[in-house]
Amino acid sequence: MKLLHLDSSILGENSVSRSLSKAAVDRLRTEIPDLEVTYHDLVADPIAHLTGRYLAGQSPDVQHDQALQEDIAQGGRVLDAFLTADIVVIGVAFYNFTISSQLKAWIDRVTVAGKTFRYTEAGPEGLAGDKRVILTVARGGFYGAETPRAPFEHAETYLRSVLGFIGVTEPEVIVAEGLATGPEQRNKATTDALEAIAVLRAA
Repeated sequence: MKLLHLDSSILGENSVSRSLSKAAVDRLRTEIPDLEVTYHDLVADPIAHLTGRYLAGQSPDVQHDQALQEDIAQGGRVLDAFLTADIVVIGVAFYNFTISSQLKAWIDRVTVAGKTFRYTEAGPEGLAGDKRVILTVARGGFYGAETPRAPFEHAETYLRSVLGFIGVTEPEVIVAEGLATGPEQRNKATTDALEAIAVLRAA
């Protein structure tokens, strides 16, 4: 079984989302001894954002210079890593009410017509529904469904939407929030999230 582990926080060792995603992967390693893990730090090894040249370059009629060849090759590697993974664990940082631009760049390379979704007469159909996706989300404030700031939450809600679009309709979401409101809440939220991770199962 293959697992793809992604991190998207710019905070390095101070990142809660990174510590939680690592804990989730470590937990699954204990549950699945033969687990093959591929790790991609989207900050240390960023994916280029989409360009018009990249999209046009998908046509066989477009001549590719070296830069475009490398960009298309990177996009292919990113997509292949996602397609071949059985499990995807994503450390989700929350900046200015949404995901990091680094994670958005990754999403743009895996949300591909004919690969992870297709259009039919009945509407779009997701093709990646066989994957298990675990999101470890860290938020500085309180943005849960019952909070006044819920309408500002565009990270978990966005990821649920885009994952659902490609067929992953039930991602597992573990959230630590209120992290910036004080050390007591940071510790409590992190501990609660780690306790949720501690009971993750192989399936």
